[in-house]
Amino acid sequence: MQGHGSGRRRAAFRFRAAGFVLLVAHLSYVGWLTLRPLTAPWVTAVSLEPLATIRADLALGPWEATRSIGGALLLLAPLGVLLPLAGGRVTVYPLASFVRTVFAGAMLSLTIALVHSELTGQIMNVDTVLLNTAGVALAHLAVVPPVRAWLRRRADRKQAAPPRRQGREGEREEGVQAVASTIAGVGIAP
Repeated sequence: MQGHGSGRRRAAFRFRAAGFVLLVAHLSYVGWLTLRPLTAPWVTAVSLEPLATIRADLALGPWEATRSIGGALLLLAPLGVLLPLAGGRVTVYPLASFVRTVFAGAMLSLTIALVHSELTGQIMNVDTVLLNTAGVALAHLAVVPPVRAWLRRRADRKQAAPPRRQGREGEREEGVQAVASTIAGVGIAP
């Protein structure tokens, strides 16, 4: 008979594998989306002043600002969930997980911005890196701690539950003993 641990290990492996596959798929999409060459009649200067592009987007109006800022926030946001999922740890220090995930998201965003500016002739924008990193952080905070807490509670409930007996005879014997022990003055015969 197999123990309960092997089932958990298989489930953890499946979660890690699914996280890894989704992570590779998302990174492939992001690479294609950001590194494809775009034709533009002009190229503006590099924007290394923090929040300058965000202020300029806000000056264009609410719809353009929402599209531009929201797009930058959502581009790498799935990494906030997929990186911990690919790691597959349920019991981990929340702050350490958050810092690792945000740091990996920031480094990936910076790498994409640098490669994007060199390969495609587009501009390097520090606000894009900041917004991508903020998207990773927000997605991580919104999803990962509640899901980990739910998984820990679920595992604790399974460990606290008494083991089930298999077969109808065991259930019938328990039921008969329970009824017999509740009747006053009737003992349980050997």
